[in-house]
Amino acid sequence: MEVIVLGGGLIGTASAYFLARRGLKVTLVERNRVGSGATVASFGNIRRSGRYLPQLPLAHRSLSLWRKAEAMLGQDVEFRPTGHLRLVFGTIGLASMRSFIEAAGPWGLVLDELDMRDVRTRFPGVGPDAIGASFSPEDGSGNPRLIAPAFAAAAARLGAAIVEQVAVESVARTASGFTVETSKGSISAEVLLNTAGAWGAQIAARFGEAVPIEARGPQMGVTEPLPYRILPVVGVWGGDGTEGYLRQVERGNIVFGGGVERSQVALDPGHAKADPARLSLQLRKLLPLLPALANVSIIRTWSGCEGYVADGLPVMGPSATTPGLFHAFGFSGHGFQLGPGVGDMMAELIAVGQTETPLHDFRIERFLLTAC
Repeated sequence: MEVIVLGGGLIGTASAYFLARRGLKVTLVERNRVGSGATVASFGNIRRSGRYLPQLPLAHRSLSLWRKAEAMLGQDVEFRPTGHLRLVFGTIGLASMRSFIEAAGPWGLVLDELDMRDVRTRFPGVGPDAIGASFSPEDGSGNPRLIAPAFAAAAARLGAAIVEQVAVESVARTASGFTVETSKGSISAEVLLNTAGAWGAQIAARFGEAVPIEARGPQMGVTEPLPYRILPVVGVWGGDGTEGYLRQVERGNIVFGGGVERSQVALDPGHAKADPARLSLQLRKLLPLLPALANVSIIRTWSGCEGYVADGLPVMGPSATTPGLFHAFGFSGHGFQLGPGVGDMMAELIAVGQTETPLHDFRIERFLLTAC
């Protein structure tokens, strides 16, 4: 079986790798460089807390692959299971945290509830005015700059063709499958996997499947190197006015995001930029998480084009209109942790016709039913 994968972010490159590992002939097509879009703009968060509950089986599957990533891909992609600390700053956040902890248990996710004595002892300097926290010890972070190129290189070693810097001029169903016309020629295959991110809805629309999606860009930044003291990823249970997230890498820099609205992005050309005018507000929002940010220099800011589906959930699974077409796009800013699991799951679905991971809530049919 031959498969065309449209889109070379983490979802696409992981899919190409797992498809090739199953012995399928794969061609991955990317308009820029692999990993240069939403993936490289990601914060690098590998978290399961706060997720939509039916998404947890996929998140568990993905975490098991993150643990194997270095051995599987032949390079260190800086997966660090340092834990995920999520702070509480008020009664709304406290209720949200406790509700999630109770609900997530049957789905296989156990979170520790910490009081502030625990937080101050284990994580000094973090969230001094918080009233509590949850901690997920097996979660952590990875390097967004490394993971997609690593999957692409591993897929290529298994025989996949990685075609970069090509414009997709048309995508059509044929008697034998699909043909993609690009600026570098025509590519044909029996199966088409749409992993085009924010552009995924445009591909789906060509086959009569409308998905309400917006392209937006997060505001991300990184500080100068500081003494390495903050091990876990730090976030917030929201609703009480404090927002944002941060983590410190081993080199000492603190990577941060959130706290301000994501900017709108035009899909053509799809370039997202950080807004310098928002940086001071963003840092003020982050100070309750880490007051030490008041005394550091910011050395770089960036953004990237992400696809946000109207209901906040990704589109995954087979097309509802076209045999041989599959979708995995619209991860709405929370696809980084899921990436390896999605690639493995989509390869399983394409190769054997079914998957052990539940997909019902993510099928594209949910929008077709709404439209009717």
